[in-house]
Amino acid sequence: MLEQILAFSLRNRMLVVATSVMVAVLGALQISRTSIDVLPNLDRPVVSILTDAHGLSPESVENLVTRPIERAVGGATGVLRVRSTSSRGLSVVQIDFEWDTDLLDARQIVSERLQLASSALPEDIHAELAPIASIMGQIQLVGLRSRDGSTDAVTLRRIVDRELLPSLLSVPGIAQVTAIGGQPSELQVTVDADKLRAFDVTIEDVADAVQGANVAAAGSTLELGATGPVIAIRGLIESAEDLGSAIVREDPVRPVRLDDVADVLFGPTAVRIGSAGIDG
Repeated sequence: MLEQILAFSLRNRMLVVATSVMVAVLGALQISRTSIDVLPNLDRPVVSILTDAHGLSPESVENLVTRPIERAVGGATGVLRVRSTSSRGLSVVQIDFEWDTDLLDARQIVSERLQLASSALPEDIHAELAPIASIMGQIQLVGLRSRDGSTDAVTLRRIVDRELLPSLLSVPGIAQVTAIGGQPSELQVTVDADKLRAFDVTIEDVADAVQGANVAAAGSTLELGATGPVIAIRGLIESAEDLGSAIVREDPVRPVRLDDVADVLFGPTAVRIGSAGIDG
């Protein structure tokens, strides 16, 4: 059989060459029309809901947060299954959709169902959709440390939260950056009970002063001839000194400021969650 094929090819050389050229041309055209995905999506459409339930135990997160969200999204169109994880202060609900479901349509469906579930959640607890990412989304683990050991973990975490994370999120294609390790810094107000009695103010007055200090508002316009510049109030806190100057109680002679009755400073969070290391 092979000898017959070779003999036919030798007798009809031009036909074999023409056929080979035609097959090569058709193959090149087909390759140019075929889409190639270097990193194909190997998972069905998944939408994740993250809920920060600070201060709640895992059992309370399961009963008060996770279950209402599961009941709301369980019967949505195209939902294949619902998975959830409830831990201390955090609820994660993952909704798997059918293969032929568009991811943007799936997120719209979950967002609408989430609006219905928001009324059943405890007060001051807000659920949000996680960024779009695939199972192949984790691309890099980066460690930050002090070369000579002069910078502590709290300062390193502050650099990560304020400088490194915003820079990484501005890179095209980065959907989410998660920081672990160290202790996040927070603005702490430590009230002195003796000073409260001395200045005749209450802890509620201090809380109202703290809440009302970090604001930015726009007023009216100032008419100056043909121009009208906008009058704005810049009250956003940038340092502990800014918050310390907040007025707790007004007085025409000597107003009571926050630093008169409390110590205001940036410090590590009281509860440390998570740890990280580099090279052991």
